[in-house]
Amino acid sequence: MYKNYKVYVNTAAGRRRYMQYLIPYIVSCPLVDRYDIWINTHDGADIEFFKRIADAFPVVNLVWQPDGIVDGNKSINAFYLTCTDPDAIYFKLDDDIVWMEPDAIEKMIRFRIDHPEYQIVSPLVINNSLSTYQLQIENKIELDTYYHSDSSHPVLWKDPVFALELHRWFLNQIESNGVDNLHIGQKAMGMTRFSINAILWFGSDMASIKGIVPGDDEEFLSCIWSTKTGKPNCWNGDAIIAHFAFFTQRQILDKNDILNQYGEMCLKQWKEIKRLQMSGAIVKTITDKTDSESDILKHVPSPYKAVNRRKSLRTKIKESLPPVIQAMWAAAYDYTHTRKHDFIKQ
Repeated sequence: MYKNYKVYVNTAAGRRRYMQYLIPYIVSCPLVDRYDIWINTHDGADIEFFKRIADAFPVVNLVWQPDGIVDGNKSINAFYLTCTDPDAIYFKLDDDIVWMEPDAIEKMIRFRIDHPEYQIVSPLVINNSLSTYQLQIENKIELDTYYHSDSSHPVLWKDPVFALELHRWFLNQIESNGVDNLHIGQKAMGMTRFSINAILWFGSDMASIKGIVPGDDEEFLSCIWSTKTGKPNCWNGDAIIAHFAFFTQRQILDKNDILNQYGEMCLKQWKEIKRLQMSGAIVKTITDKTDSESDILKHVPSPYKAVNRRKSLRTKIKESLPPVIQAMWAAAYDYTHTRKHDFIKQ
């Protein structure tokens, strides 16, 4: 308990290929009283991975979808019903947070307690449109032109080539020990939408709405909630974490091995901090074991009800094409999305 608050971290899970890098930061942090992994997947191998993680770390608590239905982002809302302890601070982290400053959790907990005037608070997130906008305004990153503030900006949020350049730029900052130079301090924000890759709230605030988060949880938590209470949100720009990808970016980042590069940076960082080194080694052992058994585990029946998703017309057309045409389609995508642009000036 930190200053009379319990600290509960949670993640809507998820994908073990990312969480193998996230989990060590959380389970090794002495301020974390509990790590709730929200099981929001049908994948048998990922579920078994989370079970093994829970067996290895007493701080981990598996939370099953309250309605017994899993449907991607649409089934996350019900988990907020479990986040209403008035004596707790909650820190929600996306499952594809793949690097953070080693003291980022501590910084964010202190910031949350010291600033009750804000509705929700967030660290500075690499690969988050409005965080990138702030880095631009503060002259921490030099872009090829001015990009306006928009949580779904066609470049800062959507463009995969920009995301690739941004991650490469940030990996260079880590390698050259330049992350501290990116700190921008406390930045209150207007009542506007932003991607909630990493946010903290007081359990008492969530209790005031009985944990009911209607509709799009990102829209509600970042905009509607703040507007209703009249309390702004805020970034703590002195705590930095890296978010891997939005769905429009993932394919290109995977083709360029960005995730493994973050993994290498995590391992280098963990070697210098004993608690991270120990938890990282345990998580790696569990990851390797699960991966080796994944062909069997993926066939384990889901504990949740199946959801029949309607495929888009584009998907139906693509799946109906002969394999050779599908390959040409994929090649055309790669050509279109691997153009050289140089969004970022080095």
